Amino acid sequence: MNRTEIDRGSVSATPATANDTRPERSVPVVDHRIESRDLFVATREIIISHGPDAYRLRLTAQNKLILTK
Repeated sequence: MNRTEIDRGSVSATPATANDTRPERSVPVVDHRIESRDLFVATREIIISHGPDAYRLRLTAQNKLILTK
């Protein structure tokens, strides 16, 4: 099994700066798979940056994922 750790400074679409105080965290990747419970540790919504665009990934009350631009 191929396990990789991806370090992400934030799940925000805002670029990090030298004075950024947001906490860093690691998300484990196993065989190109990320567990959603690792993404939604402290929140039910994250922002995914993709080039100049930002996408919102939400975990609903019915435990479903919704991705919106």
